[in-house]
Amino acid sequence: MAGTLGGAKGKAGQGMISGINVTPLVDVVLVLLIILMVSSTYIVAQSLKVQLPKAHATDGTAEKPSTVTLLKNGSLRFNDQDATDSQIAEGLKKAAEADPETNLVVSADKEVQHGRVVHVLDLAKLAGITKFAINVQAE
Repeated sequence: MAGTLGGAKGKAGQGMISGINVTPLVDVVLVLLIILMVSSTYIVAQSLKVQLPKAHATDGTAEKPSTVTLLKNGSLRFNDQDATDSQIAEGLKKAAEADPETNLVVSADKEVQHGRVVHVLDLAKLAGITKFAINVQAE
C-alpha cells in the first residue's frame, strides 16, 4: 500500500495520508546502485596497466598537470593520447606557452629504462617546462 490513512478511522474513504511507504524508494536506489557498479567496471577496464615504482614519501599532486606516460612496450602517451617524441615536444611547448607555470608529471613503468625517462625530462626542459614530477605508487 502507498500510504496509511489516519484521522477518522471509522469513516471509510475519508482521512489524510499520514505516512509514506519507502519501499519503492529503496528499490529504485538499489537498482541505480547496481547500474553504477556495473558501468564502473567498463570505465576501469579501459585504463592502462602501468606498474609504478614505490616510494615512502611524496610531494602531493600538481594542479592540472600535463602528463607523459612511458609504457613497458616502449610506446608513449601524452595527456592520455598515443604520441611520438615530436608530438610530445610540440604538446609540451604549447602547454608552456599557454601557462608558464605548467607542471609535467612523468609516469613510467618500472621496467622502462632510465634513459627514456631522462629523454622525456629533456624534452620538457627544451619546451620551457621547469616544474616536473615523477609519478610513484605509495607503499
